[in-house]
Order: sequence, then C-alpha cells, then structure tokens
Amino acid sequence: MGGSLDGMTSESGRRTGSGAGSGSEAIGWAAVEAAAPEFAALVRERFGLHRHHVLATLRKDGAPRLTGLEADFRFGELWLGMMTGSRKVQDLRRDPRFALHVNPGGGTDLAGGDVRVSGRAVEVGDPGLKARYAAAVQPPEPFELFRALLTEVVRTSVEAPFMKLEVWRPGRQLRTMRRTSQDPEVLAGPVVGEGVRPIDG
Repeated sequence: MGGSLDGMTSESGRRTGSGAGSGSEAIGWAAVEAAAPEFAALVRERFGLHRHHVLATLRKDGAPRLTGLEADFRFGELWLGMMTGSRKVQDLRRDPRFALHVNPGGGTDLAGGDVRVSGRAVEVGDPGLKARYAAAVQPPEPFELFRALLTEVVRTSVEAPFMKLEVWRPGRQLRTMRRTSQDPEVLAGPVVGEGVRPIDG
C-alpha cells in the first residue's frame, strides 16, 4: 500500500465481491462525496454532531450485534476504529458486512436528520498506515482499524408536513422521496423502484 493514508483513497473506488450482497458495489467515502457532494456533506455533518454511534455486525450464528463506535471521516475515507480483541473486530474479520447508525441524540425532532450507512469493513493491516492514523486521531492503544466501503447511504429528515427519505447507492442517482400517511411521492431522481425500502422499513 505504500505506507500512505492518502494512497489508500485511490483504492476506494467501486468494488465488487462476496460479503456485501450478491452483485453489490462498495465504494469509499471520497467517491460518495464526488458523486453527491451536498448529500455527503449533510451525512458527514450529522455524524459530527456526536462522538459515539451504533455499529451493527453479524455474530457467528448470524444474529445481529449492536455496539458503540467512534466513526471518523479523514483522508477521504470513513474509518471504523475499535479495541483489539473486541467482539466487533472478530465479527468483521469473519464477515465484513456492517451497518452504522448515527447517534439519534435527544428529543424527537430529527435535528440534522437520521442517517445510516452500510457496506463492508476492510481491515487495515499496514503498520505504517495505522501509525499515521494513530498520530492524527490518538485513539486508545492497542486498536484495530477498518476502512468502510459503502453499498448504501440513507438519510431521513423532516420537511414539514412530510417525512423526507434520501437513498444513495453506488452507480445510481440519489433518490429523494417524501411521504405523510400516504404513499411516497418522488421529488427527484428515478422513480421509486428496485432496492428502495419504504420510509418506515
């Protein structure tokens, strides 16, 4: 990898393979920013409102595991840092699929929107890369570091009197929908179709 975090961003283009769903593409954060900059800025801003978020991984028996996690946007990537030997590290080494949900914060007004991302976590094995990241972030030692390759980014927000849903996936346009108690109304992007979950799904 050449020992450079900057060099890692060149690897964050589209990827395919098992572990993220059949035929799923997974891309790094820089590619999300390039494809949908305004949307990506809102997502990153929302993560920045709180330090700790909720990570979902898969246990050995396939059941979900939810744990707290600090997510870090840096060097054009979304990084997942975690304590050595933790259950979530073991989960991701066995099955790299994950979902990350922002800290909802207090209240019920969805200030800043509600955001979740999902994809595959790729472990960083290069000691030089981990050392450079550690110098910038100063995480508790020892730690393990994963780079997030994303298959889906979803943001839900209130646009009174509507609930607004934005869905972004690699290779597709950003889809925006809104709804009340009625069926979704498409505001922008392709017609609601394959792979777009209902807003309450």
